[in-house]
Amino acid sequence: MSDPTEASGTAGAAEPAEAVEPCRPAGGGPGRHVRVVLVDDHRMFRTGVQAEIGQTEQTGVEVVGEAADVDQAVTVITATRPEVVLLDVHLPGGGGVEVLRRSAPLMADAEQPVRFLALSVSDAAEDVIGVIRGGARGYVTKTITGTDLVDSIFRVQEGDAVFSPRLAGFVLDAFASTDAPPVDEDLDRLTQREREVLRLIARGYAYKEIAKQLFISVKTVESHVSAVLRKLQLSNRHELTRWATAHRLV
Repeated sequence: MSDPTEASGTAGAAEPAEAVEPCRPAGGGPGRHVRVVLVDDHRMFRTGVQAEIGQTEQTGVEVVGEAADVDQAVTVITATRPEVVLLDVHLPGGGGVEVLRRSAPLMADAEQPVRFLALSVSDAAEDVIGVIRGGARGYVTKTITGTDLVDSIFRVQEGDAVFSPRLAGFVLDAFASTDAPPVDEDLDRLTQREREVLRLIARGYAYKEIAKQLFISVKTVESHVSAVLRKLQLSNRHELTRWATAHRLV
């Protein structure tokens, strides 16, 4: 495995430069610069993002590091202290929420805060609300254009909150009340990894597929499922699926 703290300098080599349409520096204009870390467990996606937005002279975005799981992410972010982290929600090792939890001191740094922008294929309300509660400054989906992503990165760097239009409604609904958002006590009994396993079970994944997706053993998957069944007082995976659907986890 290559050093995760290195920026993906090979992204340009993967595709000829002329094959990539440069982004306009929509985010900030002349002289603007932002240091970014990419956190996503799919190498090809990281390479594509690097090729799309990492042409610093055109976009002002400098990709200073990459990571594929929670532990790598925390290590790279701590070592490079970027201004913005592009964070996938579903990651091996506990997910984007765990990265946010372990990076809380960096987010709270008054002089050099690290800000997070979730970039995910998921548009599930639970994922959106989870990372926003964890401290992310925004959430955009992977359908976003390169130009809009650059713009979103600069806005987050400046302290703005940024959301894809459809996702903004989730946040408004969750925080519209002056009261604290309702807490799902059953869901709060589950660890982040147990929630990930539950979500995949509800989506119809077999144990072997879940193990591959989360980089854990089948026996570990079975242990997590047993723990979820016990905590939620359910009997089988069919009841788990119904429970997850009712709680909008699918």
